[in-house]
Amino acid sequence: MTLKQIKDCFKFSREQRTGIVFLFGIIIILQSVFFFLDFNAIEKEYPDKQKWLSLQSEVDVAKMNDWDDKPKMYPFNPNFISDYKGYKIGMSVQEIDRLLDFRKQNKFVNSAKEFQVVTKVSDSLLNMIAPFFKFPDWVNRKKEFKDYKYDQNSAFSKKEKIALIDINQATKEDLIKINGIGEVISLRILTQKEKLGGFVSMEQLKDVWGLSPEVILNLNTHFQIGKLSNLNKIDINNASIKELSQFFYFKYDLARQIVKYRSMNGDFENIEDLIKINGFPVEKSNFIALYLDF
Repeated sequence: MTLKQIKDCFKFSREQRTGIVFLFGIIIILQSVFFFLDFNAIEKEYPDKQKWLSLQSEVDVAKMNDWDDKPKMYPFNPNFISDYKGYKIGMSVQEIDRLLDFRKQNKFVNSAKEFQVVTKVSDSLLNMIAPFFKFPDWVNRKKEFKDYKYDQNSAFSKKEKIALIDINQATKEDLIKINGIGEVISLRILTQKEKLGGFVSMEQLKDVWGLSPEVILNLNTHFQIGKLSNLNKIDINNASIKELSQFFYFKYDLARQIVKYRSMNGDFENIEDLIKINGFPVEKSNFIALYLDF
């Protein structure tokens, strides 16, 4: 390319020169605006912002404390501790096995002290879990009866001194000798005994309508449970809903649940299988088991 050709490239008309000058002017103006003006976003100022920020650390600490909290423990009956439950509360495998072996004998612990004797848990673990033990009401009432001071001159003292006899062999005349029991209540006791084939625990007298705690205490003073022989037992794995509902401790709804559970899970092996059913009277399971054939 010659010099003349290069010079021809820079030859502009008047209008072109004016346009180039105008373009440079716009560029200079835009650069000046960008240099002198602040384009950062304008932040709103909140008067309480600092106050809330100062509390943020306290909120974070509170959240951490909540995360570190151990799961809350709820009241439970120690007689029915499972392997998983025992592990969660800190029991060893040996301690859990001792409790399960004890329960297989249809025996129950009725206090924290008995629980320690059976399981041999340490004092420290017992002190930690004992406040959450929840025993049936009849166990607590039994303790109250032991602490009750019997007054020989009270309104419910015995009319006549009688020998300690088997409640399952008692006659109407024997029962009427107890102050607070008349013909009507004595017949209720005898009728209840006939339905069951006999009582297996003096605690069952609490199910007889009309007996006050004082009269039951008086009965315990004069009667006891003798040899069990003629109980009306129920074949729990073959009985129908109607047959189950005729048992004093099984209402119709519970009988229906038992049959339904049995059809879905197979035969019951022991009372522990039955107490899994919703609505089963767990607090009475220790003597209900004696009326069942597995």
